[in-house]
Amino acid sequence: SASGKSTLCRLITGVWPPASGSVRLDDAEVHTWDRADFGRHVGYLPQEVALFAGTVADNIARMADAPDEAVIDAARRAGGHEMILRLPAGYATEIGPQGAVLSGGQRQWIGLARAMFGDPCLIVLDEPNASLDQAGEAALVEAIGRLKAHRTTVILVAHRPSLLVDVDKLLVMRDGAGVLFGPRDEILPRLMVQRQARAVTAVGS
Repeated sequence: SASGKSTLCRLITGVWPPASGSVRLDDAEVHTWDRADFGRHVGYLPQEVALFAGTVADNIARMADAPDEAVIDAARRAGGHEMILRLPAGYATEIGPQGAVLSGGQRQWIGLARAMFGDPCLIVLDEPNASLDQAGEAALVEAIGRLKAHRTTVILVAHRPSLLVDVDKLLVMRDGAGVLFGPRDEILPRLMVQRQARAVTAVGS
């Protein structure tokens, strides 16, 4: 916690400019990239999902005119299509300011579908399971697996190892710096050993 993970997500997506160095996607500086153009290539689900007054479909389509098929496709790939159909008016449900009529889990699914809308090449997910139950987390793992099979690059922030089934590499952050980085099957065992050692130290002290 408080190690800089969300800050890193904002830097990668160009929300914040770096204090030094640069962040590039396909050799282009992300912070100076035209936001509308950049948004066609990148999907972002922040830790605090911000939705806009309008319909579910409006929010998934990023408040732009879009074919129904594209909106539904994004929701299906995110795993939220069935949930949306259970809403009072389905995709036409008015969600109110900040999605006031939705639960935290429902907002999470709509935010995930919005991140996947338009088939972006890079998707950044900052703790996407924060408001999901066990079944929702399992569906999220399946959605991430589908993205990987589609050769979409996914950057995923998570605390629980259960969400890391399909990742290729892990970066462990502490106090604003990366302390471990490498293939998942090498880094995860080392991380677990470190956690166990700290737990034993805490008990001993």
